[in-house]
Amino acid sequence: MIELNNVSKIYDRGARALKNVSLRIEDGEFVFIMGRSGAGKSTLLRLLMKETEPSEGTLRVNDVDLNSLPARKVPQYRRTLGVVFQDFRLLRHLNVYENVAFAQRVIGKSSSEIRENVPEVLRMVGLSAKYKAKIQELSGGEQQRVAIARALVNRPKILLADEPTGNLDFKTAADIMELLEEINRKGTTVVVITHSSEIVERMHRRVVVLNKGSITSDQS
Repeated sequence: MIELNNVSKIYDRGARALKNVSLRIEDGEFVFIMGRSGAGKSTLLRLLMKETEPSEGTLRVNDVDLNSLPARKVPQYRRTLGVVFQDFRLLRHLNVYENVAFAQRVIGKSSSEIRENVPEVLRMVGLSAKYKAKIQELSGGEQQRVAIARALVNRPKILLADEPTGNLDFKTAADIMELLEEINRKGTTVVVITHSSEIVERMHRRVVVLNKGSITSDQS
């Protein structure tokens, strides 16, 4: 579960990115966070990832109080999250399999666990046949699927997707959203940050709208 209570974020020089935001996302939900550039979406994501601290208010994610979480426990907390970015952030000197396996090596998984887990998640995202492919050989949609596989391989409770279709054509974007829906049906909480009204209207899911740092709409 994700729970924000009266969260505000004020940056240097008094710029207020979030204003008294209260939001509750239950386990297993699929939620869109919408808003124009500067609405506060990126700040919200950074707060959830514990990359920045709230100026006011409290945050709890997966029963973890982020306000009091010590720095030494932040890496452990982040392992409960999967994060997908608009620009994929793949390691271009590694192939598909190696990119996904890297996420497992970082947390100390054994070679036998990696050999079991990586093919499983590549099957889930439809890339089994391309496990040896170089990143630059893949289409944009395929690269995003690799990024999703990497985010899922450690079995996170929550998947945060930051503009996951921003660099994709509509058909490819729709395919990625179908994949995220499938992931959600298997029990993962999915939070998608987007400005694409076309995708949101097609999905018929809960939509939280941010405007100038405040929630102006929350509709299921």
